[in-house]
Amino acid sequence: MHEERDLGVIISVDLKASLQCVKAYSTANRILGDINRSIVYKSRNILLNLYKLLVRPHLEYCTVAWSPHYVKDKEQLERVQRRFTRMIPELKQLAYADRLGSLKLWTLEERRVRADLIEVYKIVHGLSAIPFSSFFRI
Repeated sequence: MHEERDLGVIISVDLKASLQCVKAYSTANRILGDINRSIVYKSRNILLNLYKLLVRPHLEYCTVAWSPHYVKDKEQLERVQRRFTRMIPELKQLAYADRLGSLKLWTLEERRVRADLIEVYKIVHGLSAIPFSSFFRI
């Protein structure tokens, strides 16, 4: 399969982002494993800050350009966040939605939609280098 890489984003010839999802998943999952092995005192605040600083950026880097559209890719990325929420001892028995609510986190899909909406806002209001006319017709 032939793909192009630009600014760290991998896009295949058929414009699928599956390879980027695999790369983001494996990097984020590896870092999460490193955190899990190296942190002895697993306090909610420490783990949450480490996740936000070290793991989530790999799952969200440039998602406006490569946002996954296959369910399998979305689930693969969400698996990292599910694993993270189970690392917190007092939340381990809760359902995923309850763990997210307790940590005041959104699903990664919700965060990607938010990023898309912010980018559209910037384009519409002339706050982006992307010209309005290249996306929208009046």
